[in-house]
Order: sequence, then structure tokens, then C-alpha cells
Amino acid sequence: MKKITLAVLALVGMAAVPATAQDLAVKINGEIGSVTVETVNGRVEIMRNQDLEATINPSYARTSRQCPPFCVQPMQAAPGVTTVAEVELLKFIDRGGKLIDSRTLEWHLDGTIPSAINMPYTQMASRLNEVGCTGGEGRWDCSQSEEVLLFCNGPWCGQSPMAIKAMLREGFPAEKIFYYRGGMQAWHSLGLTVVEGEM
Repeated sequence: MKKITLAVLALVGMAAVPATAQDLAVKINGEIGSVTVETVNGRVEIMRNQDLEATINPSYARTSRQCPPFCVQPMQAAPGVTTVAEVELLKFIDRGGKLIDSRTLEWHLDGTIPSAINMPYTQMASRLNEVGCTGGEGRWDCSQSEEVLLFCNGPWCGQSPMAIKAMLREGFPAEKIFYYRGGMQAWHSLGLTVVEGEM
């Protein structure tokens, strides 16, 4: 059974879930208490953590990590790629967009954003068929590719930027790539829903 450990942020225009949402002490915004997304394990209600004493997961509390490899990433991962925050991410998954956790498997299994699939940055160039490209590594045709939104551990994590650069090198259109720079560190700091990742 997959556990939900934290809770999520949403936006105006997304379907509010249950009537009990009005009873929540910590809502997503003034109009929305929670949002529901489809995952491989069924529907998951995304809400902010209701514990007013909750603190960030210690895995994401450290302010300093050795650079390299944990260097602060630029706001734009690459020319033509759009950087987004939580509200835009939720709009994206609400309309059925493909959310990609580009971290290595062990990070993904430890906790991820509901509905995210794991495509580690080290495998991205060989797995573009999973996002609508045809062909193979070094000869992909991505003219019919899907829009994708990638994230990793946070502003100090280079896994998504490396995945994005690999995609662009293989011919994936930049305008179909979105980058959640805040990643899991920002997600956790806002008290948003986290689920165990899938293999």
C-alpha cells in the first residue's frame, strides 16, 4: 500500500475534491482545499499537510551541499524550455501531462510527486519512445512527441537539467519541455503530497 506522507498545492480552475475540503484547516488556496490526480495505484488526493506543527523532511532540510556536483542550477535549463512552479505543475498534471521524475531510482522510490513516472537522467536518451518519439538513440524522430515536465531534487540538483540537455541533443523539441526547478525540496517545503515511487 502506498502511503501519502505530505500534501499538495493546486490552483483555480482545477476540480476541487470532496465537500470535506471546506473543513480543512490548511487549504491550497482560498477556493480549493484539495485536488485529485490519477496514479498507477489509483486516485490520490493532493492537499497540503494539515498538521500545523509539520516540518520539512530532513532529507531536504540541508542548505549546503558540496558543489560540484550539487551546484545551484540556472532558472532556465536550456533555451526554449519553460521553467514552472507548483501551480503550473498542477495545471499540467490536471490536463493529463506527462510528469517525469528524472532522479535516479533510489531517490524516486523514497518519495515522489503523485502521477510522476521515473525516467532517470542517465537513461533519458535511450527511453524517448516513452514520450512519443520514434526510432532509437542517436536517430530519434520527436516530431510527434508529448509535452513533458521534468523535476529532480531541487535548485541544487543537476539531474533534470542533464536529462533536458540529453533530450534536446536527441532532437526533442524544447517548446515541449517544462522544468520544475524547485523540485522535491520546494515540494516538501510547501507541505505537499508525496507518494512512494514505483519501479
